[in-house]
Amino acid sequence: MKNVIRKAAVPVMLSLAMFAGAVMAQQTSPASAASSAAAPAATKTHAQRRADAVEQRINDMHTQLKITDAQSTQWDAYAQTMRDNATKASSAFRDRASKMTSMNADDVMKSYAALAQMHADDMQKLSSAWSAVYAVLSPEQKQTADALFHNRTMGSHSMGRGHKKGSKPASASSSATTPST
Repeated sequence: MKNVIRKAAVPVMLSLAMFAGAVMAQQTSPASAASSAAAPAATKTHAQRRADAVEQRINDMHTQLKITDAQSTQWDAYAQTMRDNATKASSAFRDRASKMTSMNADDVMKSYAALAQMHADDMQKLSSAWSAVYAVLSPEQKQTADALFHNRTMGSHSMGRGHKKGSKPASASSSATTPST
């Protein structure tokens, strides 16, 4: 019976691991990301490394899009939504992980469904925050944003990450830099 549950849980756990990595990446504020960047890489937790990665993506997008002071209110709300979503998701994943050994298959599926619903709700919040940013972008910034969001694998939970290292968006200006993942 245990082997059957384990075999059924593996695909679910792999999906959750991919989702968790993206979500946990957004769990800290810029101040805590800056302080964690000073810590040696070997002593950083997975959550700290992922938070650093989100902060890097936020900074890279900010630079690529050339966000102005006039656009900072909308941009800051978008970046904070990313962080808030990640904090909530990280907590949910930790809670689920602590209960996993006592869950039966039905509980595992229900908890996965709850995480998937939370992710969908969070993406709606992030989409709304992005719409506010996009509405105040200049035509050139919109062109860069369009290229950033079109040149990615949509199923990889990489919104805001850019695209493959070394490639540039076809319609983005040559002065834009590609964010690293």
